[in-house]
Amino acid sequence: MAWLDSMQIQYQSGFGNEFATEAIPGALPAGQNSPQKAPYGLYTEQFSGSSFTSPRATNRRTWTYRIRPSVTHKPFRQIPNGREGLLRSSPFDEAPVTPNQLRWDPQPLPSAGAAPTDFIDGLITMAGCGDLASQTGAGIHIYACNASMRGRFFYNADGETLVAPERGRLMISTELGVFEVAPGEICVLPRGLKFLVELPDGEARGYVCENYGAQFRLPELGLIGANGLANARDFLTPVAAYEDREGDFRIVAKFQGNLWEAEIDHSPLDVVAWHGNYAPYKYDLTRFNTIGTVSFDHPDPSIFTVLTSPSDTQGSANVDFVIFPPRWMVSEHTFRPPYFHRNVMSEFMGLIFGQYDAKEEGFTPGGASLHNCMSAHGPDADAFEKARDADLKPQRYENTLAFMFESRYVIRPTKFALETEALQKDYFDCWQGLKKNFDSHELESFLQPQLK
Repeated sequence: MAWLDSMQIQYQSGFGNEFATEAIPGALPAGQNSPQKAPYGLYTEQFSGSSFTSPRATNRRTWTYRIRPSVTHKPFRQIPNGREGLLRSSPFDEAPVTPNQLRWDPQPLPSAGAAPTDFIDGLITMAGCGDLASQTGAGIHIYACNASMRGRFFYNADGETLVAPERGRLMISTELGVFEVAPGEICVLPRGLKFLVELPDGEARGYVCENYGAQFRLPELGLIGANGLANARDFLTPVAAYEDREGDFRIVAKFQGNLWEAEIDHSPLDVVAWHGNYAPYKYDLTRFNTIGTVSFDHPDPSIFTVLTSPSDTQGSANVDFVIFPPRWMVSEHTFRPPYFHRNVMSEFMGLIFGQYDAKEEGFTPGGASLHNCMSAHGPDADAFEKARDADLKPQRYENTLAFMFESRYVIRPTKFALETEALQKDYFDCWQGLKKNFDSHELESFLQPQLK
């Protein structure tokens, strides 16, 4: 965008901070939120992410000082839900949910010569859970795009949006500032925040978790102590940046599962100053301070939780964002990859780069897998044999970054996800080579002397 040519992207650090930032000195009122006349003839507007009476610890709101108030747009009209109508929302009941383990190849990027596909049109819903109307659960999407958003802006009224790029950088311009997100980083865009996405590398692909429930927060550390996992200081929020631009623009809103569009004669990214704690943020996943065992046994994957959206049941998340980053493995007398497992929680996994240690073949960057409530899963036959016979010297897992969206709710794949050619019909085969190792004759010879 032309308005960015002369500026350098800058950030403020901290998670959930009370930030204060102004693009023009003196644009932020001193000592009060809503003066009779705001500086420079700006309009005062509060942007609330929680009810007014939410407890102080979870109350989220930001005061903005903008060139025009947000209400100055034409009426919304419903439009198709993304590319070929593949953007879906709860109740995710297009097809019967299956207990089978599912895995997908990466979704293809728009082909050369194809019609330009921006971030909105490139969203494809793979699965979801809960109910957006009652603010529970999440939607899980993949985006594949080859064009920057031009002349239109987007906001999501259904939930906050976690974006995890897998291929190509995203330049995201928002009402509250501008930031760049690259593969290996994530960003979270608050519910209701207007933004547009540009593609510095010409194309992009990645994953989106649309969180309908409680806002993401840092998990409690408990017995870990005061430090570790994702540190608050490493989360970055953009400083104020604005554009004063008139023209023929459109605002696209995701509201109750559908896309709506309204005309507007100016850019809505016109916030000159703001203060508050309801704002977008990004996080570099290489900053995650991984915790692990230095003795024996494989810890539960909950120690890799970056962000959590809690539910009304303590310890059972509405949705967790969990990563499996580069790390040392030093456990003794231990099968080091993830153990075979059946879980009341449901797990949707993606891969940003490298190999996942429990699935060295078939699970590729940009791909995904789904292991639902009580569906058995674990390392494939090759990974099991390799790990069982491995020399248990200290080992460094390099060049790998996988993640998981985990939820207390059953994650229901969409009709598209169950019918796409990217669905691996033979995924179950990866476990069929797990052979019987138990030898009853060897057991009898062991027990015979004891019986005498």
